[in-house]
Amino acid sequence: MYTLLSGLWKYLFQKEEYFVLILGLDNAGKTTYLEQTKTKFHRNYQGMNFSKITSTVGLNIGKIDIGNIRLNFWDLGGQEELQSLWDKYYAESHAVIYIVDTSDRERIEESKIAFDKMVKNDSLNGVPLLLLGNKQDLQGCISVGSMKEIFTPVPDVIGVRDCNVLGASALKGDGVMEGIHWLVDGIKRNSISRPPTQKEIT
Repeated sequence: MYTLLSGLWKYLFQKEEYFVLILGLDNAGKTTYLEQTKTKFHRNYQGMNFSKITSTVGLNIGKIDIGNIRLNFWDLGGQEELQSLWDKYYAESHAVIYIVDTSDRERIEESKIAFDKMVKNDSLNGVPLLLLGNKQDLQGCISVGSMKEIFTPVPDVIGVRDCNVLGASALKGDGVMEGIHWLVDGIKRNSISRPPTQKEIT
């Protein structure tokens, strides 16, 4: 009886808590993506004015609940001098969203270098990875197909993990929900390797 009641209590009053990194160069749209995520998954959320979002210096945080799962987001600054801080968060993360500004062709190679360094880090072995081509609503942007060819690493680098490449417009909200739902499925599949923490609902 105790086991039954304990299981019911956990089901009703506890969340499986996971941590998701949002990475990419500065001005890729990471904070806008986070704000859109909170808007779409939080009823009546009053977020930041998108036109007033500036480059992150340090860290933005956010959280959403999907069923009995809580996703905590760490949106890290993407300036070159801040990228050295990314790996301090790898060991505690359960998934990564890497955002690319597909409208900025001049910085695609710079973004690819940062991506390669990130994905090769041993602390992220097996962690689900969502590669997001942002600003697909802008004329002249790089297509998702072309981005796949540029960014998708060889199998021995990507390793055994869930990996997906999607297009999005963080400003308009296009592709946000699809990416988050895919990520949740990947996190669940990887939960044996990286188990969640349990937290009472507050």
